[in-house]
Formats: sequence, C-alpha cells, structure tokens
Amino acid sequence: MTPLIRSHIGPADDEASKGQIRQVNEARILAAAERVFAGAGFSGATMAAIAQEADLPKANLHYYFGAKQDLYRAVLAQTLQDWLAPTDVITPEADPKTAIEAYIRAKMALSAQRPHASRVFANELLHGAPVVQTLLVTDLRNLVLAKSEVIAQWVAQARMAPVDPVHLFFTIWAATQTYADFEVQVCAVLGQTELTAQDQSRGTEHVVSLLLRGCGL
Repeated sequence: MTPLIRSHIGPADDEASKGQIRQVNEARILAAAERVFAGAGFSGATMAAIAQEADLPKANLHYYFGAKQDLYRAVLAQTLQDWLAPTDVITPEADPKTAIEAYIRAKMALSAQRPHASRVFANELLHGAPVVQTLLVTDLRNLVLAKSEVIAQWVAQARMAPVDPVHLFFTIWAATQTYADFEVQVCAVLGQTELTAQDQSRGTEHVVSLLLRGCGL
C-alpha cells in the first residue's frame, strides 16, 4: 500500500506544514470514501473497503477519522461546504447575471468532477437525512436565506425578473445535480454508457441559458 504523504523537512517542521500535510491526507481519504459510500451506501461500506480504495492501511483511516460514522459525516459536511462556497459571488453589489451564472457553472462543474459526492448526499436525504439534518437546518438554511435576501433586493431594484429566491436555489440544485445523481438515466436517453466532457459542456450551457432566461437575465 502507498504510504500517506509525509514531511521530510525534519524536526523543524512548523504547524503550518503539518496542517497542510493533514489536509492532503484527509482529502485523499475523503475522495476514496465518496466513491465507496456512493456505490455501497453507508451500511454496505466498510473501512477496509475505503482503505483499499485509497490504497492505504486501514489504521490510517482510523487515525484521521476514528470510525466509519465519523468518515461518513465528514464526506457529507465537505460536500455541503463545497456546494455552498460558490454562493460567495452572490452579493448586493454584484451583477445578478454574472453572479447567478457563476454559481450555476460552479455547481455543474462539481457534478461533473465529483458525482459520487452528490450521490452520497442524495442518498442521505432520501433516507431522511439522519446524519446531516443539523447541517441542513443551520448552515444550509442560514446561507440560503441570506443569499435569497440578496436576490430579493435585486428583484426589488428591477435588476432581474421577479422570482422566488428560495425556490430558485431549489431549481438550480435540481437542474445541476441531476447530471450526477441520475447519470445512468441521462446516459440511457443519450444512448451511451457515460457522460463525456462534451455532454457536460452541452448540459451546462443548456442549464445556464434556461435558468438565466427564467430570471430575465
């Protein structure tokens, strides 16, 4: 098995270097966990399978995350964080078209780059969100309400068409995440086994155009 990345600077390593090494190692484990949880679900996934996927000793997973439940929670939290980060562009002084388009494109890119993460999150929600519920009613809700207020201001200023800001987010999520969560269905209709970069580009341009027109942008 490939060892975790280690620092070779020596005893003078500062805390910043150690923190960076830890981030790299955790990202490697989380990426493997996304794939295993997406394929087997929480119940079917094992730390041994995730270790094998990450090409690491099982003990290393327990060192960073303790138990499978901790690793699963970390995958969900990381996914939500990555989905919310692109909303930073939605600010009162921003151009509505530029900001909303940037957010849609970022969400489409995440669906293409990390489809397994999207499927893990979707499966969690389909089971009633037993692990991620607290994050949904705090972090997610608070951010969406704050960004919806910005969009409501744009509407009031006649900078875009009247839309329901909260439901606009629901629509963006549904349109972008379907390319990851329901990739099998999309591929079946397109008559192919997987989505190509061209398919992703075509889908992105369609979703961006459709949603911007709906927003009067």
